[in-house]
Amino acid sequence: MPGEPSIPSLPSPRAPRPSGPCVLLKHGEIFLKGRNRQSFTERLHDNLRRALRGVGGSTWIKSGQNVTVLGGEVALEVLVERARRVIGFNSVEPALRVPSTVTDITEAAVDAVAGARAERPGISFAVRVKRRDKGFEMTSSQFKRFLGARVREALGPLPVNLSSPDVRVSVEIDRTESYVSWTRHPGPGGLPVGSSGRALVLLSGGYDSPVAAYRAMRRGLHCDFVHFTGAPYTDAASAYKAYALARELNRYQPGGRLHVIALGHAQKQLAIAGAGRLQVVAQRRLMVRAASALAGRTRAEALVTGDSLGQVASQTLANMAAVDEAATLPVLRPLVGWEKQEIIDEARSIGTAEISVLPDEDCCKLLAPPRVSLRAGLTGLRSVEKRLDLDDVVDGLLRDVQIMYPGETGGEGEADADGPDSPDGPDSGPAPGRPSPAVCATGSSGAVSSRGASSGVVSS
Repeated sequence: MPGEPSIPSLPSPRAPRPSGPCVLLKHGEIFLKGRNRQSFTERLHDNLRRALRGVGGSTWIKSGQNVTVLGGEVALEVLVERARRVIGFNSVEPALRVPSTVTDITEAAVDAVAGARAERPGISFAVRVKRRDKGFEMTSSQFKRFLGARVREALGPLPVNLSSPDVRVSVEIDRTESYVSWTRHPGPGGLPVGSSGRALVLLSGGYDSPVAAYRAMRRGLHCDFVHFTGAPYTDAASAYKAYALARELNRYQPGGRLHVIALGHAQKQLAIAGAGRLQVVAQRRLMVRAASALAGRTRAEALVTGDSLGQVASQTLANMAAVDEAATLPVLRPLVGWEKQEIIDEARSIGTAEISVLPDEDCCKLLAPPRVSLRAGLTGLRSVEKRLDLDDVVDGLLRDVQIMYPGETGGEGEADADGPDSPDGPDSGPAPGRPSPAVCATGSSGAVSSRGASSGVVSS
């Protein structure tokens, strides 16, 4: 990832032996699970296998106690990059796999510190040992001191810093093989995607909703997405952004589908019905009604929004309550207590910020009044809604919904094939830097459309 330290080259074995580079993946909070831990681990490994699709070579996965070992005939940098996006791992550590003998482990530890010192003279070091095989000839403390002494003996009086060393050599000892690592990358942590069920994210083009989706994924929710456009009164720019955002988010989960709904005519109906200062809240109520109905098709058990309490007029406590009243599913707001800068910082770290700043025509600004009611009352909202046949409006919105599959063929963005709307196979997403929702299916007939970026993708 940008700004991350480069992965140091791994030392070569001094003589032929059963060893080689690998990646240690430390489990997140699933280690707290009791009898269900195995099912969480299986889900985590399934997600890892999906992330490794199209990696360009054979790979293998080995399960240990609260750790997964990953290796294969693939560049270590590629394995690390893919693994760092799999939610459920707390850390990703390039390592060397060696036989569980004092000699082999010591050689690997000395080589690791020597390689680091060659790049950065004058470094300090420390050694950490975890002995999973209690039959090993030394205890963890004894072997830690032994390794430290051997490193200084081989390389000279290097400074030891136990609290914040420049290089921390970590040794994990199993019965037949051990792992020596000296670089640690943070992982996403959280619960494996899919272990908590499915959710439908109301995805706009801003910073907030993509971050909310990512946070929902970290709590184990497999997310599909729904994006509302102002078509036919706005152009397709917001749909392009939503596609690009969903594609980026799908790098953290098995591919979620994007549903695009043209809301413009319904927004105009609300305005004609006299919504006035209630227009924005009435629109959001209509969105959650449509999303609740759509959730039945995607098997979602909750809706997710990017609302942050008090951030804008429509996100006051009273207005949030008014929106919730129109939903038939729980509405989850992972960012409800976040400040805007916190959200922007998270967007940058997960890769959605550069997409969110692109210009588009936000449907929420269409027909918005100069002033929005801070306390939209249910009585007034229901009065406006009675002037419309809401069931018919929602049916019309879903009848023309377009379903897209943001992802990359053979990569970590492939479409998940276990849902009712899944295609026969994954579709290619647009080239990086040029999002184009070119693969879609209409909700009414299921016919596949392959219109280009210049066409009105939100019209059926």
